[in-house]
Amino acid sequence: MSGKLVIATRESALAMWQALHVKARLESLHPGLEVQILGMKTQGDKILDVPLAKIGGKGLFVKELETALLSGEADIAVHSMKDVPMELPEGLILGAILAREIPFDALVSHHYASLGELPQGAIVGTSSLRRQSQLMALRPDLQIRSLRGNVNTRLSKLDAGEFDAIILAAAGLTRLGFGERIRQVIPADIMLPAVGQGVLGIECRTGDSHILNFIAPLIDPETDTCVKAERAFNHRLQGGCQVPIGGFATLQGDALEMTGLVASLDGREKIQDRQQAKASAPESLGIALADTLLAGGADRLLKAVYGD
Repeated sequence: MSGKLVIATRESALAMWQALHVKARLESLHPGLEVQILGMKTQGDKILDVPLAKIGGKGLFVKELETALLSGEADIAVHSMKDVPMELPEGLILGAILAREIPFDALVSHHYASLGELPQGAIVGTSSLRRQSQLMALRPDLQIRSLRGNVNTRLSKLDAGEFDAIILAAAGLTRLGFGERIRQVIPADIMLPAVGQGVLGIECRTGDSHILNFIAPLIDPETDTCVKAERAFNHRLQGGCQVPIGGFATLQGDALEMTGLVASLDGREKIQDRQQAKASAPESLGIALADTLLAGGADRLLKAVYGD
């Protein structure tokens, strides 16, 4: 299969790694295919002095890439799935979900090897309300401070002594070659990951069969099933990527299990449940789990975050 394909991507080091990873895989799968990279800045990349949750809106890291797809300037966009809104613009679909990298969060620190070792009042940096709420539930003594910027910027702020520790996605650190800086991979029973965490997705135009054929070999069926459940869960809760919602699904044979939570910002309230269903109906599992949390009061916690 020959031809040319243009990938739209953010220009951060991690986003470029992701795009180049997809480029290399596509060129390996399709000798003769020429893949080009179109780097772009999104709103989320431009506004760095405000916590993400306060910027408002959804799609902070994807809208400009989607515009390039709809205009024909690019053929596909490569995303971290945790950044992708639950509803896509008309004319666009998720054409491929790739195999999941490590899905958990990671502690990075010069002096402390785990969350439990952090001293009273330690300063911890994170950009995520989901991480903040779970940290506060575990360690209400910690000082949580907003940490924005790309992975390199966040690590440099830690290195400059602005924080005792920072929390980042383990997948991003591993992909960029910073795996040795991880002091603790935080298990899901302590910090539930974000929906789609550790997963790359490829967005493209609906009905573009030529492009869909190119990317079809990249689809990982197991990850695709898990992400369908997680996104249905988040969609039911009307959550974005910057609210205190966690959702993580795993597949064992034909059994799909998912844990979901909604928490208050201060960590004092956490509504959590785990459910299981057949893998053939992942969206139904996600919706049922969300309904259970809503019945338990999750809507009240979410309204407090949204200011309704």
